[in-house]
This record gives sequence, C-alpha cells and structure tokens, in this order.
Amino acid sequence: MQKITTFLWFDGKAEEAADFYVSIFKNSKVLSTMGPKGQAMGVTFQLEGQEFIGLNGGPKYKFTPAISLFVSCETQAEVDELWGKLSDGRYEQCGWLQDKYGLSWQIIPTILGKLLGDKDRVKADRAMQAMLQMKKIDIAKLKQAFDG
Repeated sequence: MQKITTFLWFDGKAEEAADFYVSIFKNSKVLSTMGPKGQAMGVTFQLEGQEFIGLNGGPKYKFTPAISLFVSCETQAEVDELWGKLSDGRYEQCGWLQDKYGLSWQIIPTILGKLLGDKDRVKADRAMQAMLQMKKIDIAKLKQAFDG
C-alpha cells in the first residue's frame, strides 16, 4: 500500500468513474469496493499503478481545477487518445481538460518540459508562447515554435 493516496469525492458516481478511468489507462484496475456493487460507499482503484480512493460523498463538494491529475505522454498519438477519451468538451489552456465527473486533467507530452527547460531561453520562450495559445498540446507546433 502506498503511503499517500489521492482521495476523490464524487456525487454518487465513484464506481462509475473508477470503471471509466480503468477502461482508459492500460495498467489499471479496480482493487475493491466498500459496500454492495452499484451502491458502494467507495471504491479503491489503480491508474498506471497509482492508487486512488473514490467516495460517494454526495453533492456537498465539487471538483475544481485547483487539483488536477497530470498525465505524462510520450507521443502525440497518446495525447490525442487520452484527450479524446477523457474530455467532456470542457477545455482549458495548456493541455487542461475536465472529464464528465468534473475532475481536471493535464494531458502533457514529456517533450514540453524539455523544451520549456532548455538553456536557450529564446527557444524556450518561443515554445512557451506557442503552448499558451493551445488547449490540446500539439508537439509538432511546439517543436516548430522552439526551432523558430
């Protein structure tokens, strides 16, 4: 068991959300439910080996973008796939989206950090300016901006 686990408060849809997330990420599974299937108080699940607990806590609290799940992607195909599967049509700048449960995700290609952290600040700044114009991150456009 990991020492620190992300705990997510849902309005009656924790099991549904866990099943949805597990269907999207390859190395993922539902570990347990607390209560009868379909009416559980909560569910423990793993996404890419990271453990989460979902609670059916009711309508009192809602997700905000102040907390998001950051997903590192190696390719544009992976960015596109996750963007398409997770998105509920609510997009924010710089690779952020909200899913149908209101949870915010950052779908970010690993190259972004390399480009933004480059020692050549002029190139890095061009990549940053390009990223600031994007909702879904486009690796080819980032590289094009970086290279000038």
